[in-house]
Amino acid sequence: MTERKRQPELGLVIPCYNEEEVLPKLIGALDELALGLPMSVLFVDDGSTDGTSSLILEACRVRSRFALLALSRNFGHQTAVTAGLRHARGDIIAVIDADMQDPPELLAEFVEKWRAGYDVVYGIRTGRKESWPLRAAYHLFYRLLRRVSDIDIPEDAGDFALMDRKVVDVINAMPEHNRFVRGLRKWAGFRQTGVPYTRPRRQAGRSKYNMHRLTRLAFDGLLSFSSAPLRLSAWLGVTAAVLGFCYLVFAIFAHFLADTTPEGWTSTMAVILLLGGIQLVVLGIIGEYVGRIFEEVKNRPHFVVRSVAGWLED
Repeated sequence: MTERKRQPELGLVIPCYNEEEVLPKLIGALDELALGLPMSVLFVDDGSTDGTSSLILEACRVRSRFALLALSRNFGHQTAVTAGLRHARGDIIAVIDADMQDPPELLAEFVEKWRAGYDVVYGIRTGRKESWPLRAAYHLFYRLLRRVSDIDIPEDAGDFALMDRKVVDVINAMPEHNRFVRGLRKWAGFRQTGVPYTRPRRQAGRSKYNMHRLTRLAFDGLLSFSSAPLRLSAWLGVTAAVLGFCYLVFAIFAHFLADTTPEGWTSTMAVILLLGGIQLVVLGIIGEYVGRIFEEVKNRPHFVVRSVAGWLED
């Protein structure tokens, strides 16, 4: 087992997007957080259009351990986390959301697990305070992802985690643009463990993850870590071919042995619509993979930095 430092520096990455309502509470909670470790905090402003940057800048002026990384536009939560991991300093790096649904005080337990020899410690959401449709969607997504994924992605584990520097270096070296950080974290390997916790309601403001963003995140996870959609396409094709062959056998039998021929516009249209629908589904699935290949070959940067403040200026 690798020997751990007695006093590691903890780097805290906090992605933010229009969080001016909750930031004062979060900054107050960070001021009261006593882990007994040197800690540097990096706020990543993901193109906020409210007063988020101003509040963070003011906090950076009076707190030497705070820094701001402001992106040029809204690149998305996973990209903001990626930007934070690229610029964070410390021997161990933690990622926590700005809405305080990830309790900062739980970091003490994460650090103890790291001292015990684990390289990745992630939070497992055993309870949620969202509406039942969102809870049902999350429940279904994580279990579907774990079932079809090529790696064993833990259920109900989000981006709230603490990672050893060597794990962060591996994630930073991964070039893909459609980022699903919790999947990349698991793919990296090393010793990992989860800490269950009940996720409280958002302290203030509104969630930025609407159904559209959640669906996009789900697709990124499924397509980045599973070839099951392509296998499903193949099985749909096989099923359509088998059904067509069975219908052909029935038609031949009916014509030569039953002295009747299947007729009717309805049955013909049903077969055409079935086959056409399957073809469109298959093309759509293949198109999603081709679109991701197109994004990768352009090789654009993952994000663009507008400005920095705090210890990042040094």
